[in-house]
Amino acid sequence: MPQPCVDGRVSDDADYVEAVREHRRRKDEFLAEHPQSPIPSDRRAGFEGLPYFDPDPAYRVEAPLHEHDDPGEITVETTQNGERRYRNVGEFRFELDGGAVTLQAYRSPGDERRLWVPFRDATSGEGTYPAGRYLDLEDPADRTADGDWVLDFNGAYSPYCAYSEAYECPLVPTENWLDVAVEAGEKYEAGT
Repeated sequence: MPQPCVDGRVSDDADYVEAVREHRRRKDEFLAEHPQSPIPSDRRAGFEGLPYFDPDPAYRVEAPLHEHDDPGEITVETTQNGERRYRNVGEFRFELDGGAVTLQAYRSPGDERRLWVPFRDATSGEGTYPAGRYLDLEDPADRTADGDWVLDFNGAYSPYCAYSEAYECPLVPTENWLDVAVEAGEKYEAGT
């Protein structure tokens, strides 16, 4: 499910918060009703939506991608002892909640438009999915007019394997394990 379509043209914080809430309503509807939902079919009837942190514009960060001169390939382990390959194309450096943060950005081989930015933080296992959460960024939808990328942690989501063992998900590389608490996006309750 894509992240909220909220960009630099949002006129104010109230519009932004409402756009995030609307995205969440659509996502919860998808999870409750769609045949491709990761929520097991026997739990969908009682599914009342995911828990979320309150939308907070402070967790919407605009930052340039500092591209690596020679993007190397990495192998990422998965939740079912498999492997996936990604290119480490660059890193984002920004401040979040008063602290300096660096996150690596990855691309699947052959994909030049999307960035995958997985992360673990101080909330992992303490209110959010223990293995971490993801941000998916797409060019040009998640770019500002100045070319910076928009990292909207209000759209941070748990991978499908959080809801069903039928899914195999890549684990967050250790270079994206953060010491700060990112109190934005999806929360996690086992058995959702």
